[in-house]
Amino acid sequence: MQVKSRSPENPDRHSEELAAKAEETPEVRENLERKRPNEPPPKKKGVGKKAIAAIAIVAVLGIGTFGYFRVQNRRPKAEAIAELTVPVELQDLTVRIEASGKVQPIQSVNISPKTSGRLAELYVEQGDRVEAGEAIARMESQEIEAQLRQAEARLADAIAQLAERRAGARPEQIAQARSRLEQQQAALEEVRRGARPETISRAEARVAQAEANLAEVLAGPRPEEIAQARARVDSARVQARLAQQRKQRNQYLAEEGAISQDDLDAAVTEWERAQASLREAEQNLELLETGSRSEDIAQARAAVAEARADLRELENGSRSEDIQQAEARVREARQALDELLAGTRDEQIAAAEARVSEAQAQVQFYEVQANDSLVRAPFAGQITQKYATEGAFVTPTTSASATSSATSTSIVALARGLEVLAKVPEADISQIKPGQQVEIVADAYPDLTFYGQVKLIAPEAIEERDVTLFEIRAAIETGTDKLQSGMNVDVTFLGEELSDALVVPTVAIVTQKGETGVLVPDEKNEPVFQPVTIGPTIGDRIQILDGIQAGDRVFTELPEGQKLDEILKQGMEN
Repeated sequence: MQVKSRSPENPDRHSEELAAKAEETPEVRENLERKRPNEPPPKKKGVGKKAIAAIAIVAVLGIGTFGYFRVQNRRPKAEAIAELTVPVELQDLTVRIEASGKVQPIQSVNISPKTSGRLAELYVEQGDRVEAGEAIARMESQEIEAQLRQAEARLADAIAQLAERRAGARPEQIAQARSRLEQQQAALEEVRRGARPETISRAEARVAQAEANLAEVLAGPRPEEIAQARARVDSARVQARLAQQRKQRNQYLAEEGAISQDDLDAAVTEWERAQASLREAEQNLELLETGSRSEDIAQARAAVAEARADLRELENGSRSEDIQQAEARVREARQALDELLAGTRDEQIAAAEARVSEAQAQVQFYEVQANDSLVRAPFAGQITQKYATEGAFVTPTTSASATSSATSTSIVALARGLEVLAKVPEADISQIKPGQQVEIVADAYPDLTFYGQVKLIAPEAIEERDVTLFEIRAAIETGTDKLQSGMNVDVTFLGEELSDALVVPTVAIVTQKGETGVLVPDEKNEPVFQPVTIGPTIGDRIQILDGIQAGDRVFTELPEGQKLDEILKQGMEN
């Protein structure tokens, strides 16, 4: 309660005035003159009883008048009470709860890639608006694209194998299998029958040929063969000599310009060919004169031994192990044919289908990774911040990360819509309901009032500086073209309308030992404490729910000379 004090009047001033009036009477004036030492004494006159009585009456009247004024000065007059108090009134009021708040996005997220990598392209700038699913940036993805192509190739191969299993063997495959089986059966029959006479005859002829070759190698070259070789050497020497002479002549002619370079080249080529033929003839003569080499004799003897062994094998007939091997080859050929005729088994088709499914999963995995290289907007909104540029290395981060940490990991910040976040004390939260109208005044536009409505009341309180608060989110209905994210605003919540509400000024409320009340005049117009039950505060007035009635008066200022502590203490004693 605001209390204004007044300076009290001097209570002795009234008595001085009374004394001055008393001096005006002859008796008093004469008495005073007698007390003046510097003046000659007056002539003595007789003082009668009437004079003494008059002096006594004046003294009594003076003392009574002084006491009357002292009492009247301490008691508030009716005119003073009207100035110190106000009446309790009935008014129609609208509850208004004020709070501070801030404009913020309805939804905000720091966008980063799903995997770490280097930013290849950035498609947006700060302030751009994007739609949901629109590409914002592209990460480098050459490695992922190569892996995707490999997975697609493996999938195509698995699909082809599955189709082959489902289609079964082709007619030509079955024909080939039958042919192989017939060949193996014929070989088996031949092995079982043993060698035929003509086969033995051929083997004997091979033995005779091998023995003749060995004898020839052992005997060495005949004299006529050596003579023929010497004759070829002589002929080659003559041809080489002629070719050399022709080359020399052509060289001279070429130097003189008589023939072309092509003619000279032809003569040189012919000479080189004659020289090569001469060397070959000389080498053959040398081999014949030297005789057969040991390795040639060994090779001829090995050929004879091999031919004789084959002949003996044919003459002895087929061995049991040869027959068993031939029978095994027949069984293998028949089994292959039966598999082709029976077609592909169910388990083989199932295995092929499993390989196809695995290949499809691999393709899908790399497709997802390739698609993740495009960073897309999760919702429609506006790019509010840009943290990275092309070529920067970025990593995944949480959407709720702060701006300071987002600068090293995220690409951009995306926000959608605007709302007001206000914090209301616990004492006022009961007056706020979803859908309630809100007045918004921004510091940037102090002369404009924007409107909105409450859309969410936080279910849990927070504490700031030991004060319990509840966060209120309010939708903005007007002013979205002027309000911007981060602006500070004053929020007024328009509550229920109170009809015929008892109200008093808020300065009239006092507290006595935790009990709320007001000071009202008693029968002597003295302020006394009256407990009341208060309601909401509306501006500079407060609603009174119980304790006083309309028309009662309450003190807004204390009478002069009185203190609030003394009034409350006196009320407690009474």
